[in-house]
Amino acid sequence: MLHSSFIELNKAAYKQNIQFLRERFGPDVTFSSVIKGNAYGHGIENILPMAEAEGIRHFSVFSADEALKALNARSRDSELMIMGMIDDDELAWAVEHDISFYVFEIGRLQAAAEAAKRIGKPARIHIELETGMYRTGFNREELQQALDFLADEKEQFIIEGICTHFAGAESVTNYLRIKNQMKAFSKLHRMVVKSGLPYRMCHTACSAAAIRYPKTRMDMVRIGIAQYGMWPNRETYLFDVVERNGDELSENPLRRVISWKSRVMSIKSVPANRFIGYGTSYLTNTETKVATVPVGYTHGFSRNLSNLGRVLIEGKRVPVIGVVNMNMMMVDVNGIEGVQKGSEVIIIGEKNGIDMTVASFSELTNMLNYETLARLPEKIPRFVV
Repeated sequence: MLHSSFIELNKAAYKQNIQFLRERFGPDVTFSSVIKGNAYGHGIENILPMAEAEGIRHFSVFSADEALKALNARSRDSELMIMGMIDDDELAWAVEHDISFYVFEIGRLQAAAEAAKRIGKPARIHIELETGMYRTGFNREELQQALDFLADEKEQFIIEGICTHFAGAESVTNYLRIKNQMKAFSKLHRMVVKSGLPYRMCHTACSAAAIRYPKTRMDMVRIGIAQYGMWPNRETYLFDVVERNGDELSENPLRRVISWKSRVMSIKSVPANRFIGYGTSYLTNTETKVATVPVGYTHGFSRNLSNLGRVLIEGKRVPVIGVVNMNMMMVDVNGIEGVQKGSEVIIIGEKNGIDMTVASFSELTNMLNYETLARLPEKIPRFVV
């Protein structure tokens, strides 16, 4: 059965993004592909093999269920790292499959030690430090307790990394906060060094931090939105233009990987002075040719785009009119030649030099690119092209 829309993933665009980012970060920095949130809406099972084809062998997920999907999609030598949620009763599974995970509470550290003893192999852990985001991580007192515990149970652990996360590195308004976090990380890191416990790497940088604050790259960068061809925000892009001594109008070195398309489901002519769809939010001024598109908020096209959103039909931007429904939306196709039932509808993508970016409709609703992409349901079929 055909779905009401589909997603295409451009393999060549992904390759270009990885090449650009690797050149930017240098050969000595490990590239961890962040595939949480169903690979930012692209699909873990699609992106992970594409990344491996580009030589990436480290992948970051948020939770154990995402790690399982990645485990089923990876080749044998790729490493998996859980940055967030894993229940204590899932730790043994992670240990058994050599999946590393963040520890940011003494309780998780203790549970990991018990799991390692039961399985008979060490747990691979990343010690997360609280540097000023106040989300997860060991503060100074908790870290000392953790280090004492690790010293007593050192045979149960392999410390893969020392890490933290920055609170909004994409915005210059957070500059002082990020600098203070960097200082805090250095102080806590010195405690780890002083303990004498061996560890493999330090990693702190997401896409925004890796681009804007080179010192945060350290041994590994955790790259999410940028590998998919989008900048964390426009400010980050402009910063990169300056760094490259480029022109804002020059070609963007990142290419969007994702396109989202549908088809016209129905067309009708509506007389003047008629309300379109639910309620009374849109009134026709003249006789209006209305096309119905079988995509709505259940598919990730926000209801907040009612009377605001745009899509591409026959290479022309056309406005969403009326309220976006659960499963469909209506668009005004007056004056658009060739529109008929089955005509292609581009929600994200380009045709004839006209581009519908993720930001072109997400910003209308004060949503982040990240949010728009992560809301795309897994049931929408995805194809690598």
